[in-house]
Amino acid sequence: MKNFLLLLLLLNFSAHAQWVELLNGRDFTGWKASENSNSFQVKDGELRIEGPRGHLFYDGPVGNHNFTNFEVKALIKTQEGANSGLFICTAFQENGWPSQGYEIQVNNSHTDWRRTASLYGIIDTAEKLVHDEEWFELYVKVEGKHITTKINGRTVVDYEEPAGRTDTKRIQPGTIAIQAHDPKSKIAYKSVQVKLN
Repeated sequence: MKNFLLLLLLLNFSAHAQWVELLNGRDFTGWKASENSNSFQVKDGELRIEGPRGHLFYDGPVGNHNFTNFEVKALIKTQEGANSGLFICTAFQENGWPSQGYEIQVNNSHTDWRRTASLYGIIDTAEKLVHDEEWFELYVKVEGKHITTKINGRTVVDYEEPAGRTDTKRIQPGTIAIQAHDPKSKIAYKSVQVKLN
């Protein structure tokens, strides 16, 4: 019994210490789309986004899709004028913009001036750090009440959430979601990985 418990502990530790891929490149296993699910397609091993507003929420077994302290990294490519977002600490909802958690902006040339890796509406940057038509890595870390975002290893946001924040736009256990923003936005996600700390 003691060895069995030790094995379970080691398995649990190793699962939490590794990056786990959430996109399988074939279908939407582990994901759940809100409105306009046709805005999301899997093609050539990539998640392709084009169409009206919708959100694809991670709903799979990793961490029971309820993350507390975690890291996410995604390989993303935008087309000219595209807008998307990676939501963290969020929860599934059928319609509208997610009301829970924070949005990490994905936007290199859209008319919205807030650029990629901004913590949308909280700490925004107008600096364009990557270009359309090229793959880049967006990294997000949530630890306690702290959020860090990076593009290709360069820190963009280093945010400590104020004590006592109680509205829905806050750090709390939740899942991640990928945004389809509008019909003119074309984005590809090649990989979305999570590491539970």
